[in-house]
Amino acid sequence: MDRRHFLETVGAAGAAAVLPWPRGVPRLARRADHIDRIGLQLYTLRNLMQVSVERTLSEVAQVGYKEVEFAGYFNRPPRNIKQLLDDNGLTSPSAHISMDDIRGLWTRRLDDAAEIDHKYLVVASVPDPEMASVEAIKRLADTLEKAADDAREYHIKLAYHNHDAEFVKLGDKTKYELLLEAANPDKLLMEMDIYWITKGGGDPLYFWARWPDRFQMVHVKDAGPAPQYQMEDVGKGTIDWVKLFSHHKEAGIKHYFVEHDNPPEPLQDIKTSYDYLKNLEF
Repeated sequence: MDRRHFLETVGAAGAAAVLPWPRGVPRLARRADHIDRIGLQLYTLRNLMQVSVERTLSEVAQVGYKEVEFAGYFNRPPRNIKQLLDDNGLTSPSAHISMDDIRGLWTRRLDDAAEIDHKYLVVASVPDPEMASVEAIKRLADTLEKAADDAREYHIKLAYHNHDAEFVKLGDKTKYELLLEAANPDKLLMEMDIYWITKGGGDPLYFWARWPDRFQMVHVKDAGPAPQYQMEDVGKGTIDWVKLFSHHKEAGIKHYFVEHDNPPEPLQDIKTSYDYLKNLEF
């Protein structure tokens, strides 16, 4: 019996010993968890999206994906994006944005997000000076909290996406820890990129245990062995997905977005990752 199943025991009333399992009676397996709606970060297919948004979204849906996360709309108006999603049986819970969006066209970005029906907007990255010191991180947290207040008016949540630079230490804490501590958990969520935290030397389970329910989205992409940590399709690398995702309730994960920054064969690569996750039990 492997880790995904447990043995049901039968106890006799008032007896301290466990009775042996009756011969010929099948044991009941624990209902394993799995990912109901596998998502894709469309940055993975950005070159194809530039050629044809319509064809690319259709091909994503044909693979079996149910959710997509945008990284730009490729000059398409939000109404058109929403129609394409509906036509292909897709939803888009989330989209990536920049700090320039927040500091510039924030109201417009929120209007567009609401029309497409995003539930989250995610800061994809920040310039290095934004996290160069403890004081800078506190200022960043304050800026993000104010943006989150605006987003809340649209029933949209704000989140932050990490790379590996956040796991450099300032003193005795990583930049990621400092941001988590500085930002109000009711205002700023985190989209954990599991590849980048692995490359940065962080442990997802540590963060999920210390800040439970803060990580409602994850980027799912695999890593080869150290020290190169070559990016791989999901299931082709060294990350123990069963171990990680068995803690999904503690982390608060609601959305799983496959991503590969530079896939050699984009459509085949997203299918390889999808097929692995479709059959994954944890």
